[in-house]
Amino acid sequence: MEQKHSFNATIGVCTEAGIKSVNEDAVGFRIPEDHMINTKGMVAVVADGVSTAEAGKEAAERCVNTVLTDYYTTPETWSVKHAVQKILTPLNRKLYNLGNDIHDEARGYITTLSILVVKSHLAYLFHIGDSRIYRLSAETGEFTQLTRDHTAGISKDENYLIRAMGMDTSLNVDASVVTLNLGDIFFLSTDGIHDFMPESEIRQLIEAHPDDYDAACRAIVDAASQAKSSDNLSCCLLRIDQLGLENIEDLNERLTRLPFPPELRPGLKIDGYEVLKEMYASERSQLYLVKDMDSGETLVMKTPSQNYSDDPAYTERFIMEEWIGSRVDHPNVVKVIPPKNERKFLYYLMEMVEGQTLEEWIKKNPDRRPRDMIKLVDQIALGMEALHEKETVHQDLKPSNIMITPDLQVKIVDFGSVYAPGIHEIFTPMEREMALGTLDYADPSYRFQINTGIKGDIYSLGVIVYEMFTGFLPYGTKLEKCSSREDFLRLQYTPGYHHKDIIPLWFDRTLEKAVAIDPEMRYDSLKAFLHDLKTPNIEYLKEDVQQGGKRDTLLLWKMLSFVLFGLLVMSLLVSSTK
Repeated sequence: MEQKHSFNATIGVCTEAGIKSVNEDAVGFRIPEDHMINTKGMVAVVADGVSTAEAGKEAAERCVNTVLTDYYTTPETWSVKHAVQKILTPLNRKLYNLGNDIHDEARGYITTLSILVVKSHLAYLFHIGDSRIYRLSAETGEFTQLTRDHTAGISKDENYLIRAMGMDTSLNVDASVVTLNLGDIFFLSTDGIHDFMPESEIRQLIEAHPDDYDAACRAIVDAASQAKSSDNLSCCLLRIDQLGLENIEDLNERLTRLPFPPELRPGLKIDGYEVLKEMYASERSQLYLVKDMDSGETLVMKTPSQNYSDDPAYTERFIMEEWIGSRVDHPNVVKVIPPKNERKFLYYLMEMVEGQTLEEWIKKNPDRRPRDMIKLVDQIALGMEALHEKETVHQDLKPSNIMITPDLQVKIVDFGSVYAPGIHEIFTPMEREMALGTLDYADPSYRFQINTGIKGDIYSLGVIVYEMFTGFLPYGTKLEKCSSREDFLRLQYTPGYHHKDIIPLWFDRTLEKAVAIDPEMRYDSLKAFLHDLKTPNIEYLKEDVQQGGKRDTLLLWKMLSFVLFGLLVMSLLVSSTK
């Protein structure tokens, strides 16, 4: 595992289960080889999954993998501390929620976590739990523990964790910064090592293997095992062989914003990309078709509007769009492309999607086939699930934000209104000045500062499906006339079969539940919504029969046509999966 890079750091790692049957530790590092070594630095991380939590192994592995992946997708303009905190908060929330889903107090996704980020002339430490980070100083020769254990004593020989990832909804991570010197050595370990070895012996073994840090880590693990360690054994060793370039951002530990780009015109070149044409412009942003001058690949460049160049909140929001988009890798979500060079201006890049918006597709296809509509709905839902998996809610799902390729592939675009719990310190709903077209699809709760989570996206998808199958909106133009929450709650849903006789009762009841004004009445998950959308829910049919009233011949024929429609949809679904 030992590696040397242009950054000139020497690294070694070792991890094993020890006397236990399962290794619940996780350890890893990453040293980027491109310009990110200057903008993001290198990362080393250890995590010790809590054995009594039963899901400790999964928690530790998730933490290490997420940190090593997501840190490098954060905007280059973010400070190290800001970037790591933005990653850890939703990660902790995710672990806590996974633990709650187990419904067993004896289990949970709980782990310690110690992170070392080395950037320029500084080392950034982030720590929670009782794993540790030490430094053997090249300047003083002292071997010092830089973190403190978050434990409380039960007895002289027994401690328990009081802080860890996944333990609580709130997250309290120790963060600190130390200045680097050439030759400094950092040692990260789990308690299976440092609880069974004196620091003097650890130091001695490090110094005994100056040119082979994998061997040094192996020697330390073996020594801890011989000292009767009763836990998993993991450690990581890092020596700074050459410091990175020092810059004012690192010295002052503050965020420096990139300038907004000027108005771009065809033929202009920016950071290795040539502007081909302007695709879209609004008060808040611009989209340009650009060409990579080296590869010839065409991409879409989004730039912020000069109207907001003095608005820090707008700038933060724009930067957030790129990061959230870059964290989601799914064929039904537009791909954010990392720039090949360091940026001189604030913008971000996306893949170019050939095709039309769902809004245009609906207008151009008045005789839409159920097979095609179901295929599109499935893909939209898959894209939404990919966002939700990253604890992200789109908040502005609408036909104009969904691209359809010529072969009916879906791409969800536009992250301008996304909400990620834990990333935003407060809930930031969509702004009232947004176009009324958006408000036709957005959860009405947003207007009253109510965060409905994924139920907001379910509402939007329900409206879209209703429009696809009927050509109308479930509340028509009545939403525009509402000013209070009570006005919205008094709205009456228009059954889809009022517009299209062929729409079955169970299908319509499903849509009615998805677009309920009261969030408590909606589906709790996309999976449940899609299930009822594709499979007749017998409860909806029973409910309709029990309402009594006139049972005329027309209703009989409607019921028969509804059943036939349902069978048709299900047969199409089966055939599409083959």
